[in-house]
Amino acid sequence: MKKFFWFLIVVLIGIQFISVEQSNPPVKEEMPMPPEVKNILTRACYDCHSNLTEWKWYSKIAPISFLISHDVKEGRAHLNFTEWDYYSMNEDKVRREIWEEVLNERMPPWSYRVINPKGKLTDEDKAIIRNWSLTR
Repeated sequence: MKKFFWFLIVVLIGIQFISVEQSNPPVKEEMPMPPEVKNILTRACYDCHSNLTEWKWYSKIAPISFLISHDVKEGRAHLNFTEWDYYSMNEDKVRREIWEEVLNERMPPWSYRVINPKGKLTDEDKAIIRNWSLTR
């Protein structure tokens, strides 16, 4: 048991030297939205769905760094509010999909809400997102 403990310590120290990409590419164009919606999405969504990720101190510590970097990469690939090509995306469809994710509590994911209490959406936040997503 003692050997396993020391092995685990060595592995945990060793993986700290494995670098993961934690960059913020330039902002190209942001999705158009009212300021009250932008405030909510910036607080609860932009860390994974924009090029304005706030890389917190714990995002530098392996193995958490691997998970966070992966989540940001996946989030940006699915929807990036700061690489918005307004003319080629159906904005109404995207807004409805955002509301569906919020309504079904898939976004923000529970793991993000646990680590970042600011990511928890209030009933008022959800109402603002709902109204924005369902209006033209």
